[in-house]
Amino acid sequence: MNTTNLPPPPFELATNTFVGRLYRDFAHHESSTLTRILLILAVAIIVHVLVKITRHLSEWFILKSQAQKNPLGFVTQQPKFITLTRLVVSAITFVIYFFAVGLVLQEFGVNLTFYLTSASVVGLAISFGSQGLVQDIVIGLTLIFSDAMDIGDLVEIFGATSVIGRVEEIGLRFTVLRNFYNQVVFIPNRTIANVSRFPYGGVYAYADIQIPDGVDRPKAVLAAANVARGMWRQFGAIILGEPTWGDVETAEGGGWSFLRVHFKIWPGQGSLIEMTFRQQMVSAMKTLEPNYADWQVAVTYRAMTAPKK
Repeated sequence: MNTTNLPPPPFELATNTFVGRLYRDFAHHESSTLTRILLILAVAIIVHVLVKITRHLSEWFILKSQAQKNPLGFVTQQPKFITLTRLVVSAITFVIYFFAVGLVLQEFGVNLTFYLTSASVVGLAISFGSQGLVQDIVIGLTLIFSDAMDIGDLVEIFGATSVIGRVEEIGLRFTVLRNFYNQVVFIPNRTIANVSRFPYGGVYAYADIQIPDGVDRPKAVLAAANVARGMWRQFGAIILGEPTWGDVETAEGGGWSFLRVHFKIWPGQGSLIEMTFRQQMVSAMKTLEPNYADWQVAVTYRAMTAPKK
C-alpha cells in the first residue's frame, strides 16, 4: 500500500508554528504530539491567568481612583475614568484571546494569515449586522465625554419613553437609572433623544405661608417649622433634604406678612407640597387664627434658594 500520498496527522501539519519554534529553541529538539497537546494546554492556562490578572488590576485601579487622586497622581473623573479603564481592559482581553485562539489553531494546521483574514471579514460582516450595537456604543461614549450627565445625577431622559431617575451607570450599551419606585431601568443608548439634568439634585418648591395680622409671629414660625420638619421625616423619599426657611417678610405694596419655606423634592412629586403640606399647614395655623384659609398657603416652583435658618 502506497502511503506517500496520505495526509499527515493534524499535529504533524504544523511543524513550524510559533509554539513549536519556541519549544524547539528551549528544548533543542522537535516536539512530539503529546508535547504539543501539553503546550496548547499551557497556552490556555497562561492566557486565562493573564486575563484574570488584567481584570483584577483594572478593578484595583478603579477602586483607588475613588479617592481624590489615583496611584499615578492625576485626578480622575467619573464616569469617564471607569468607563475608559474597562473599555481598555475589554480590548486587551479580546486581543489576548484572539491571538491565543490563532496560535492554537496554528497547531492544528490552520494558516495564521488565513485566520486573521477570515476573522477580519467575519468581524466586518457582524459590524454591518449589528448597527444598533454600534449606535449604542457611539452614543454611550458621547454621553460620557460631553458631560451630559454623571453618576448620581438626577435626570429626565426623553426617548422611546420619558424616564426620571438617578443615574446608576453609563455603559456602552445601556444607561441605567433608578427611578422613584426604586426600579432599575435599563435604557438603550440609541433611544436617548434628550437629557434634562436637575443640577441641584431635585426640584425646588417654595411654600409662602401668609401670617395674618394679630397672630404671634414666633408661634407662627414655630408651627410652620414643626409641620415642615414632620413632612420631611415622614416623606424623606420625596423631600430630598431638610426644609429651610428665612425670616418673616412683608410683601411690598401689599402689606401682608409671609414666611417662605423651601423644599427640595423629587421631580413630579409636587402634589405632596401642594396638597398634604398645605392642608397640614392650614390646620396648624387655624389653632392661631380660626378663619385661616388654604389660599393663604401658596406653593411655587423656581430656581432660587432660601437662606437657611
